[in-house]
Amino acid sequence: MAKVKSGLGSSDRKKDQLREVDVKLDFTPNALASLLYSQGDTQVLVCVTRAPSLPRWFPRDSDRGWVHAEYSLLPGSTDTRFRRERGGAKGRTMEIERLVARSLRGAVDLEELGPIALTVDCDILNADGGTRCASITAASIGLRLAIRRLIASGECLPKDRRLTREQIRKGAKTQELSRDEMEEHETSVMPMDVAALSVGMVEGMVVTDLDYVLDSNADVDMNVVMTSSGAFVEVQGTGEEATYTREELDSLIEAAMDGISKLHSIQSSILADAS
Repeated sequence: MAKVKSGLGSSDRKKDQLREVDVKLDFTPNALASLLYSQGDTQVLVCVTRAPSLPRWFPRDSDRGWVHAEYSLLPGSTDTRFRRERGGAKGRTMEIERLVARSLRGAVDLEELGPIALTVDCDILNADGGTRCASITAASIGLRLAIRRLIASGECLPKDRRLTREQIRKGAKTQELSRDEMEEHETSVMPMDVAALSVGMVEGMVVTDLDYVLDSNADVDMNVVMTSSGAFVEVQGTGEEATYTREELDSLIEAAMDGISKLHSIQSSILADAS
């Protein structure tokens, strides 16, 4: 069993056990896709929206899309009120936003997405450790659902089915995709899912999916981001007033890989019948 330092309580989970994951799709009605994602007591509200145009720094007539992410701790998400960052994202928040965004872009073919800009907002309703990892895992679910809906509505099409401006001006209509073509195009746009998990060394043991108490007592803390194809997007490992050996590093990564594989299965199960 995973234990923490004296006087700080203990975890009922086995050291390789994930916290319970619960997902409620379409939690809010206005977004293209939304979900309330809970991993233990950490709760994330994810909303995916389509921007009216591509970013201003994109070339004119670009046929390539973009995925942007924003992250925020809400005031009541921590035990003392977290002040809103009204002047813009600060250091830690900006770091997490960039991590979430590049993790999502690592799972998406922006050429296949076409000239579409999507924003994925991750708002932390309750923070109990692993908020950046939970945000990535939840955001991947929301992004796939949004892409699926854009394909179903005819807004996201394969390259050879997109109309030129001249064709649109002349009133040409796009051909609807069959169900098989929609599924094939979804796989082209988002060929894999992405998920993330925190692992750590607590009292000499490798522990998976750190909550706040475990995280605050970990000698080593590591965040691992992986695609469902088994590729790494990012590994962030820090010794907290401690060092770790190559063998311990390998054990941490193995634990993360095992846990993330379970998260990918959960993602697939949730999205299997979603539309």
